[in-house]
Amino acid sequence: MTFRPFHHAGLRFSLWDDGEPGDPRLPVVFQHGLCGAEPQVAEIFPAAPGLRRLTLECRGHGASEPGPLDALSIATFTDDLAAMIERRVGGPVVVGGISMGAAIALRLAATRPDLVRALVLARPAWVTDSAPANMQPNALVGRLLTGHPAEEAQRRFEASDTARHLAAAAPDNLASLRGFFARAPQPVTAALLRQVSADGPGVPAAALAALGLPTLVLGHGRDEVHPFGHAVALAQLIPKARLTEITPKVADRSLYTREFRAALAGFLDRLAATATSTPS
Repeated sequence: MTFRPFHHAGLRFSLWDDGEPGDPRLPVVFQHGLCGAEPQVAEIFPAAPGLRRLTLECRGHGASEPGPLDALSIATFTDDLAAMIERRVGGPVVVGGISMGAAIALRLAATRPDLVRALVLARPAWVTDSAPANMQPNALVGRLLTGHPAEEAQRRFEASDTARHLAAAAPDNLASLRGFFARAPQPVTAALLRQVSADGPGVPAAALAALGLPTLVLGHGRDEVHPFGHAVALAQLIPKARLTEITPKVADRSLYTREFRAALAGFLDRLAATATSTPS
């Protein structure tokens, strides 16, 4: 992957792109999760000669500038992504993402259907509602980081019922939450966790039912922040969605990665084959 600075709305973004404008390969824009970055996508994205992968690190993520903290939202991230697609690709692309990235992809498909030809929703943390209960652990960490130094915020978190519950039910979620206490800068991390946890894709069920594009939904169990039930619900609401259950990351990370890549590769291969066989 090649790092390419992308300038938009007065900010410098980090764009990872393994191609150039006019590249004949199938363009796939794939987004990371909340407080993640491009390496999260690199871990699960299949290596295939016919694919051009692009990942725009969202405001306040990776090497992208945060801009005004009160503007950090799924809608803002979606608008930034739309601007990148228009300038770097210029036509319909496959759009997908993990967790928050899935919410961004879903919003883009609903609000800018001219830019999206197919959709991948991996480990979704939202269906239609804002501030779902599964995002409350992230919101708690955000509130603690807002009101306390990182060390004290983590001490309070470790003493919480939330941490005790996740230690037994979803230790992978707990490990991710613990990592946020060391993430810098602290004010940006706190704002992201508070505001995005209270946010949502802003796409009602009727709009999901109107999506007529091929969709892959990926999910797994033993994940309190990304309930498998959310993946099931989205697959039921989107007419052309296909649901694939993969091994939980906490059970076997290597197998999780292999199954994720295989499911994504199969979906993208079918799209590429369809594009090749369709007369121009």
